[in-house]
Amino acid sequence: MSRASLGVGASLNGAIPFPADNPWNTDISAAPVDPNSANIIATIGLNTGLHADFGSGTYNGGPIGIPYLVVDNSQAGATIRFTAYGDESDPGPYPIPQTAPIEGGPGGSQDRHVLVVNRDNNRLYEMFISYPVGNNTWTADSGALFHLDSNIVRPGGQLGWTSADAAGLPIFPGLVRYDEAASGVIRHALRFTVQTSRRAYVPPATHFASSNTSVNQPPMGMRVRLKASYVIPASFSPEVKAILQAMKTYGMFVADNGGNWFVSGAPDERWNNNVLRTQLGSVTGSNFEVIRMDGLRQ
Repeated sequence: MSRASLGVGASLNGAIPFPADNPWNTDISAAPVDPNSANIIATIGLNTGLHADFGSGTYNGGPIGIPYLVVDNSQAGATIRFTAYGDESDPGPYPIPQTAPIEGGPGGSQDRHVLVVNRDNNRLYEMFISYPVGNNTWTADSGALFHLDSNIVRPGGQLGWTSADAAGLPIFPGLVRYDEAASGVIRHALRFTVQTSRRAYVPPATHFASSNTSVNQPPMGMRVRLKASYVIPASFSPEVKAILQAMKTYGMFVADNGGNWFVSGAPDERWNNNVLRTQLGSVTGSNFEVIRMDGLRQ
């Protein structure tokens, strides 16, 4: 990640988290379809359009999307006090300043994710329900440390552990970022949410967050792909074209419970919210299929 710039929402300048053969970066355009794909897609919503859970401006006083910060080794480590899932969290210190951006803004009341990338040591630090409490200290329900230069992405983690995300996955690698979309090519899988998930997970996920055991509900870590038969309209913006092509080539992982077909991204003032709403919203669940799920755990 040494090529990344520094700061909030900084450009990675072409850098990609994790090695090329990591599941996040694997081309699945020719992967087999899951036998139960049609039923699962129907439960998420055949006629429901994609929703860009990111954009420009603010909503309820906070940025639209999940912000992130890129730092270097000069950033001091902060003490993290875990308040809920400390036994499934990676201990601090984390190089997170008290001024780090928080999902939903300082007054946000939802997931309050905090994501920080250290470009010098290729590490990603993520927290959930995060609050700065002074004296270089944060409280968080959970936290996870990911190695961005290895396929052993979380050496301290275990199957069954959560992360800052319900699926136990890293959040940052699956975000739609403006700098990447504007370049015309997104070279990794994306992250999305579903309203109701299954009490199961499939690698690379490590955790479930549901009591529903229906085989027609999507498990955490399930990957969907935009069908090859879907023709991306030539009239769409370059950014939306890049997003949809990534969904064809790399797909999207179910990462959390939330709105159906909510696609995660980072806030950026260069996004055109109207374009995102109308163009992405015209692509519905019927345009997707589930990739075969291998290694399902429940």
